[in-house]
Amino acid sequence: MRLLVVGRLNGQLAAAVKMAMSTGAKVAHVETIVQATHALRAGQGADLMMVDYDLDIAGLIAANNAERIFCPVVACGVAADPQRAADAIRAGAKEFIPLPPDPELIAAVLAAVSNDQRPLVTRDPSMEQVIKLADQVAPSEASILITGESGVGKEVMARYIHQKSRRADKPFISVNCAAIPDNLLESELFGHEKGAFTGAVARRVGKFEEADGGTLLLDEISEMDARLQAKLLRAIQEREIDRVGGQKPVKVNIRILATSNRDLAQAVKEGTFREDLLYRLNVVNLRLPALRERPADILALAEHFAKKYAAANGIAERPLAPTTRERLRQHSWPGNVRELENAMHRAVLLAVGPEIDEAAIRLPDGQPLSAGGRDPAAEAAQRAALASGQVGDLSTRGLVGQTVAQVEQQLIIDTLEHCFGNRTHAANILGISIRTLRNKLKEYAEAGVTVPAAHGSGVYAA
Repeated sequence: MRLLVVGRLNGQLAAAVKMAMSTGAKVAHVETIVQATHALRAGQGADLMMVDYDLDIAGLIAANNAERIFCPVVACGVAADPQRAADAIRAGAKEFIPLPPDPELIAAVLAAVSNDQRPLVTRDPSMEQVIKLADQVAPSEASILITGESGVGKEVMARYIHQKSRRADKPFISVNCAAIPDNLLESELFGHEKGAFTGAVARRVGKFEEADGGTLLLDEISEMDARLQAKLLRAIQEREIDRVGGQKPVKVNIRILATSNRDLAQAVKEGTFREDLLYRLNVVNLRLPALRERPADILALAEHFAKKYAAANGIAERPLAPTTRERLRQHSWPGNVRELENAMHRAVLLAVGPEIDEAAIRLPDGQPLSAGGRDPAAEAAQRAALASGQVGDLSTRGLVGQTVAQVEQQLIIDTLEHCFGNRTHAANILGISIRTLRNKLKEYAEAGVTVPAAHGSGVYAA
């Protein structure tokens, strides 16, 4: 996690920096917004900026946008003036952190944008086979495509491969292709020269050059625009990149890892992904099984998260009650490890007594886990009934008479309400990209449909 702190290091901001460093963040500091943009432009990469709200946050974000530099901002300030905090959010800050700083809030904000400190916890044989293959190919220079549902831990696996590689002492740079708008992604990856476009006031070093000598992770690569796919293919083949507006290529020495929660072979058939690029990326494929496919990992991860969040919240560690362990095993975990982690964080806070009992395991909307649990017998009966055409006794009866579009709309709206408006979490559960979800919501809003407002951490909400 790379944090760029912008502002004068007074006592409170300095305390926040120390707390960030204690979580493992690599912290850099500048005093002015001009220096901040210059640092990002020059290749001093950052995953997040923490900016004093006395500074011109709107100006900083506008300057970065003009130069196609993508880096989320959280504002911070002493006294927590509500008006100024609101102004900072309106200016484009994703979150506000009041000073004096709260260690848990600092840790939560940093954790929201970082997987740096997430160990690879597993006991299930199916996952152990994947790790065995990862260990075998990690020392090579081969490109690796890591696939699996949202929330299974693809970026955690990518970091594991980097740490096991011969490039472990070099940079590991991650780019989320789904989170960065198309008009910014090209500069984010390849950089640009002064005058390449309106607002390009100086040369900007991109992620390829930042990662030189190390590993570049292209997260959710299926969301990349077709035009950029062609440029990426050339960069991988020739080991050189062209900055936007550049006159000559720049040599780079990097290893490419990529992740996708979609079937890229199907995307090739649909014409949304280049077949030649897929061949270049998919030298080795690591498919991470869904959490429901690795039952031994459910309890291993639950125990890990229970200890982690007990320590983070200053709460004594408590074991999982037998009924809790059974309930965890029964749930289908559509959000995979990410959903399990959130559930265990809530459970640590809600549990009473000497054990984490079943009542503490709740869904995001506060309902007991049993409400979303998996009953294998019931699922088998439902599948059999559907196969035989006996839909009359099933919950699908209420869907008869509706169009597919109407059912899809209701599912999306219900899932969004279930996630309290959090777009990223809803997209993960639905198995679609955040961009697709946003387009659907825009379409619904324009049609007069009430869409749940975005809530939760600004880093995750869209």
